[in-house]
Amino acid sequence: MRTTRPRSGDRVRWWAYALLALAAFACLFPLYWMFIVATTDTATAIKLPPEIVPGGNFFHLAGLVFSTVPFVRSIVNSLVVAGTIGVGQAVLCALAGFAFAKMRFRGRDALFLFVVLTMTVPTQLAIVPQYMIISALNWVDTLQALIVPGLANAFGIFWMRQHISSAISDEILQAARIDGASTWQTFWHIAFPLVRPAAFVLGLLGFVTAWNDFLWPFVVLKSPEMYTVQIAIKALQNSFNIDLGLAMSGSFLATLPLLVLFVFVGRRMVAGIMNGAFKG
Repeated sequence: MRTTRPRSGDRVRWWAYALLALAAFACLFPLYWMFIVATTDTATAIKLPPEIVPGGNFFHLAGLVFSTVPFVRSIVNSLVVAGTIGVGQAVLCALAGFAFAKMRFRGRDALFLFVVLTMTVPTQLAIVPQYMIISALNWVDTLQALIVPGLANAFGIFWMRQHISSAISDEILQAARIDGASTWQTFWHIAFPLVRPAAFVLGLLGFVTAWNDFLWPFVVLKSPEMYTVQIAIKALQNSFNIDLGLAMSGSFLATLPLLVLFVFVGRRMVAGIMNGAFKG
């Protein structure tokens, strides 16, 4: 019986696996090095050649982290801020994207162009006027000062508008209107379920961005009980020297919730991205 040999284009070459292994190593090594430093001290961290085996001081340094700053409270604050921003971006950006994609109103294209152009403005330029608004509202040193400005952004609106334009046909929406559905019912019961994977990915990206944000919380938060996790890590350092072991221990503890989140939702996130890629 004659067997057919696989074509050369169908075989995955060894160098493809080598490149994938190299990319995986480049992504995972900083996390592994963070853990090594979190289990040692500053002297070990700067030693040459560097240590590649974890030490035994992790639990001691982790205890110092929790005793030096209100780290548990900071994690809770970050969960509240990042979770609210993630959900808010998923819903509000989808709602705005639906309006730009499927509704007809005067100035729609000009307004969407203005939203897209705001992505070209550096975030740092908005800090001063944003702080003035927060101060006028008496929101300085509160969590809503972090939550409200992050509930929607230009990238999320652009992302959802493009996805809704390609994933939802006008005939489905017209049929819903003929059946008597309002604009909100059409969005919530028909449009949003169809683009839920893309909205989920957007919300997860918003969660990670808010969790890792440092500059704006550093400007607006004053009290230790209001610190987010990134500001708590900054509080572990003093003005004269940096205990690398203590700082990396706090950083590793702050990274653990994101790792746990990715373990549970990583496959769904990849599926949402691929779904958006093929439909967009």
